[in-house]
Formats: sequence, structure tokens, C-alpha cells
Amino acid sequence: MKKRNFCVKISALIITLVLIAAMALCVTSCGNAKSDKKTGSTTSSTQTGDVKTAEPKEVGEGETSFKFTVTYDGGKSENYIVKTDKKTVGDALLDAGLISGSDSEYGLMVDTVNGVRADFNLDKAYWAFYINGEYANTGVTATEIEAGAEYSFVYTPA
Repeated sequence: MKKRNFCVKISALIITLVLIAAMALCVTSCGNAKSDKKTGSTTSSTQTGDVKTAEPKEVGEGETSFKFTVTYDGGKSENYIVKTDKKTVGDALLDAGLISGSDSEYGLMVDTVNGVRADFNLDKAYWAFYINGEYANTGVTATEIEAGAEYSFVYTPA
């Protein structure tokens, strides 16, 4: 009788381990798909670990182009190729309808990027301007477009 109980327990343990392994395999092989509700774009992980990203949106018209990224609250981002004949990043982004704000003694105070407002008085957040991944030392309307440079605005809580 003891031998039979031992065999039943071992069989149950083996079946449990096989089921756990099968569930783990199913979960890891299915991948990970996420949908961005704001843009409607989808990114998904593949078995090789590559991430499929949406192609940058092209906006504006002109001879000069530059890369522009908007990073929203929560870390989601959108990429653009901005085409323009304007001389400054700010003028190009204003012309493309990607930014808006109010004039100040220091230039344009950007409060809205791609329709998303950051109001420091209400949200304790602002849009930070970056050039090549570094916090900009100049305002967006004072920054001349440089070939090969990448510009971005990042929603930044204080």
C-alpha cells in the first residue's frame, strides 16, 4: 500500500511539473504586444528580442529635414522627420503645428507639444527641450537647425 501511495505522489508531482513547464513555454513564446492608445501604433517583441517600432511621421515641406521626438508623460514617444525651409527648430516646429506657447523675453515658452499641454502652475510639469539627447542651453526659437542633429521635447514633472 505504501508503494502505491508513493507512486501516486510521484506521478502527481511529475504531471504538475510538466504542466508548469508547458504554461511557462506558452507565456514566453506568445510574445508581448502593446498598443499605444494615443497614436494607434503597435509595438511587439519577437523571439529574437527585436522591437518593431513605427516609422517616423513626416511633417512639413522644405529642403532641410531633421529628426524630432516627443516623449509624453509615462515615457511613450513619437518620432517625426520635420521638413522645412525655416532657419530655427522652433520656427519649423511652429510651422508644422507640433508646438505652441507664449512669447516671453527669453523667446517662445512652449507649453503644448503635439496637442499635449504641460502647465507648471497646474500640473507642476513642463516640456524640456533636448538637442542630441542633452538638455538644451538655448531656447527652441533660438536654436538653428543643424544637419544631423536630433531634437526632442520631453514631458517633465517637477
